[in-house]
Amino acid sequence: MAEYWYIAEGFEERLQNYLKDGGESEVDLMFAVPEKDFNTAGKGSSEVKNLLKRLGVDSDILRRIAVASYEAEINVAAHSQGGVMHSEIFDDLIHIRFEDEGPGIEDIEQAMVPGYSTADELVRELGFGAGLGLPNIKKNSDAMHIVSAKGSPTLVEFIIFFA
Repeated sequence: MAEYWYIAEGFEERLQNYLKDGGESEVDLMFAVPEKDFNTAGKGSSEVKNLLKRLGVDSDILRRIAVASYEAEINVAAHSQGGVMHSEIFDDLIHIRFEDEGPGIEDIEQAMVPGYSTADELVRELGFGAGLGLPNIKKNSDAMHIVSAKGSPTLVEFIIFFA
């Protein structure tokens, strides 16, 4: 299993405190992400964004959450055999995890390079697969973690602080 971590500058201590203490989330949401179902892919991201908007989360933070979660949700639909989106909302952050059923990422470092894609022809014909999903998640997250290997399930999770 390969592992990848990204932590934005200035968020190291906040992330360590969160990972150490955890705590109870205020809201937990879970959504299935079916394989190659681009009609429903994005629904979980949209519902999370709408809930956070009603809770008064800043619009710039909402945009970052929407971009990162949509990219991850589309990646699960496009590149895996389906999976689940799990969102935990706390007073000061959101932690979103995507776990899929495989086939895994052979080279995570390569997958993080903008423009690198393993998308099949169907995904490309639908306008996806440009190789910007993981880089866009990283760009919009305060922390990002990936665990995967070829032939295995993949975990992609990210954290965005509200302030």
